[in-house]
Amino acid sequence: MREIKAVFFDLDDTLCAYWEAAKQALGITFERFAPEGHSAESMIALWSREFDGYCHGIKKTPWYEPYLKSGEPTRTELMRLTYLAAGIDDPKLAREVGDFYAVQRRSALQLFDDALPALDKLEGRFYLGMITNGPADVQREEVVDLGLEPRFQSILIEGELGFGKPLEEIFRLAERESGCSSRECLFIGNSFAHDILPAIRAGWKTVWVRRESDVPPSRNGEGARLEDLPPGTPEPDMIVESLDPVVEALLGQK
Repeated sequence: MREIKAVFFDLDDTLCAYWEAAKQALGITFERFAPEGHSAESMIALWSREFDGYCHGIKKTPWYEPYLKSGEPTRTELMRLTYLAAGIDDPKLAREVGDFYAVQRRSALQLFDDALPALDKLEGRFYLGMITNGPADVQREEVVDLGLEPRFQSILIEGELGFGKPLEEIFRLAERESGCSSRECLFIGNSFAHDILPAIRAGWKTVWVRRESDVPPSRNGEGARLEDLPPGTPEPDMIVESLDPVVEALLGQK
């Protein structure tokens, strides 16, 4: 960590508890909107199944372009597919339920307890940036709602740029924004595939954050583990459960 001058963070499930908010919102939503013959739990199970099928590989589908601009079209389509799996074909209902879910998720989203203390300690000592994937409207709302906008010198949002992780281009843009070389940059994120591996390949130092809450409803049990990855996969510089040891390692070099 001795050479690090710029620290870039992922947002969802790195700084804020996205999946916790999503699961809470899904419970509230389907308690209210579960159709006759279905429980909230069974609707969440259907949503989870459709989420895996619909959202996997979305960047290679025609849905990606509208997704970049707004979370509404794909959110509504996912709800439509969920209700269709329950035997109900009602696009108007899907839009209503999707909008309700978005409001509930937004109100439930919170920063992890270690996020602001970490940023407070790093501010002024390092260039601080954010690289986050997702629709332009949703991600910008999260940044503003959580009070993070003034904390970062650059915020690179996939939906606003038209590209994002895991493309090498986003890391090169971050280098230009920060004025730092790849060996001077650190990326902190929760997704090995979208955060850690591409950052390693870009020549950055990396920290893989593995929080207990980072488990989508479509996945039972634990989140991803290093031992589950193919042999020979590059390893991050640190694997942590909170940001505290990262801050200690960075400040210990200053």
